[in-house]
Amino acid sequence: MDDEFNVTYITLDGYVDIHKYRYLYFVIMFTAYILILCSNSTVVYLIVVHPNLHEPMYIFIAALLLNSVLFSTTIYPKLLIDFLSDKQIITYSACLLQSFFYYSLGCSEFLLLAAMSYDRYVSICKPLQYPTIMNKTTISMVLVLAWLVPAVHIAVPAILNANKKLCRFTFKGIICNSTVFKLHCVTSRGDSIYGVIIMFNVTLLPLLFILFTYTRIFIISYRSGRDVRKKAAETCLPHLLVLIIFFCLSTCTVLLLLVESDFSKTVRFIMILQLIVYHPLFNPIIYGLKMKEISKHLRRLFHMSKLT
Repeated sequence: MDDEFNVTYITLDGYVDIHKYRYLYFVIMFTAYILILCSNSTVVYLIVVHPNLHEPMYIFIAALLLNSVLFSTTIYPKLLIDFLSDKQIITYSACLLQSFFYYSLGCSEFLLLAAMSYDRYVSICKPLQYPTIMNKTTISMVLVLAWLVPAVHIAVPAILNANKKLCRFTFKGIICNSTVFKLHCVTSRGDSIYGVIIMFNVTLLPLLFILFTYTRIFIISYRSGRDVRKKAAETCLPHLLVLIIFFCLSTCTVLLLLVESDFSKTVRFIMILQLIVYHPLFNPIIYGLKMKEISKHLRRLFHMSKLT
């Protein structure tokens, strides 16, 4: 606690042997961050500059990859600074802000994946109505809501807890999350209840909607001809792979928060690094390789770079 400036500092105690491996950690995570920025930005660039990719499916993919860039930027700069610092500390207000973006952008991922599943559902199950339903207005509203709804949900506990007094100043982690509320002198049961409400509204509901839409797609594709099944496989498989990876990593993170005392410091450290590295890095790779049109433009881009 810095009484002179009335600033509360929290020690981040989730790092493992940081003084011994600080430069190794820095090089690995800096490389991962550059790869995340370059790979996601490249696919977004291709979608923006090529008119044949200005379709709802590709617009949602660009939004998802942009969300990954924002999510990574919330975490990596502070992480890289900590690796090279003698003390791994953060102000309480900055910790709340990082926690807000961490959860807000993470929940936006579920809503964007739900929007993509609905887009595939309309395209495959109601092809004649697709241009009418998935128009520019609908797409714009869906994208705004995908970022706005989680932000409003997450902002409430962040604002309510901003002025609460802390009795503990050591946080068992490297990224600020909901467990920072355990540092309060008085823990509120309302925070836990509201956390369940947030999880239900912006994670479980979108997940159930995704399961419903893909189930309908598979049923209708099975009953339809070969062309419909081929279209469903080509366009839905990348989305399903991204969803499965994100869901598995998110589940591991939630379990880590619920039973953190049962895991060693090293296990917690590795699991958190997996979440912030694998998912933002796998998304552009999956869409770049599995989506035919994006893959085609990627090959042309690399071919042009070789010629120059």
